[in-house]
Amino acid sequence: MKAMILAAGRGERMRPLTDHCPKPLLEVGGQPLIVWHLRRLAAAGITEVVINHAWLGAMIEQRLGDGAAFGVRIQYSAEETALETAGGIAKALPLLGDEPFVVINGDIFTDYDFARLPQLVSELNEHSGHLVMVKKAEYPTGRDLTINAAGEVQPCLEGDQAMTFAGVALYRPAFFSEILAGSPAALLPSFLLAMEKRQLTGECFSGLWLDVGTVERLAQADVLGRSL
Repeated sequence: MKAMILAAGRGERMRPLTDHCPKPLLEVGGQPLIVWHLRRLAAAGITEVVINHAWLGAMIEQRLGDGAAFGVRIQYSAEETALETAGGIAKALPLLGDEPFVVINGDIFTDYDFARLPQLVSELNEHSGHLVMVKKAEYPTGRDLTINAAGEVQPCLEGDQAMTFAGVALYRPAFFSEILAGSPAALLPSFLLAMEKRQLTGECFSGLWLDVGTVERLAQADVLGRSL
């Protein structure tokens, strides 16, 4: 199984830190945030990794190299300008192959066990994706979603348990087949279409998870990282 780490964002909310350093290379617990993902993937036996980049991408390639230092093999998907989440994944599909693959947001900090994801491939059945969810955080995150009684992800309605996409997912390549490679495309419209077709399953993760989207949460992640 291959994995993709999304690392093309500009990190506007993290400025001025990200003016001269790409967000995935900001240090958490003594090592770049993205290295936590690489080491956890390697520990899970997922060693083929694709990383997309746009802003200061050369610095990412220079720092991570071919991935051997972290127990993985890295291929890079360079974007002249950031293509947003779905657009970036669609562009990288030739590197990801024909089998289901993992996608991880580069700006989260989590102890989710990535070894679970290869085991879930056989459970996808007719579904095109599986999302790891967390209960709604105390700070603003993405669209509120929920998991229904059938284990499928759906938009959150009144009375539902509000959850947030955790930035860890398993997809079949066909999930992105309608997105034109090289064109910017957000992920939410693809989610909503898949939900309408009942194509997305989900699980609620209750372990360590943090959206490292601000300077304050970077400091929080750093404290957590130093305690692990």
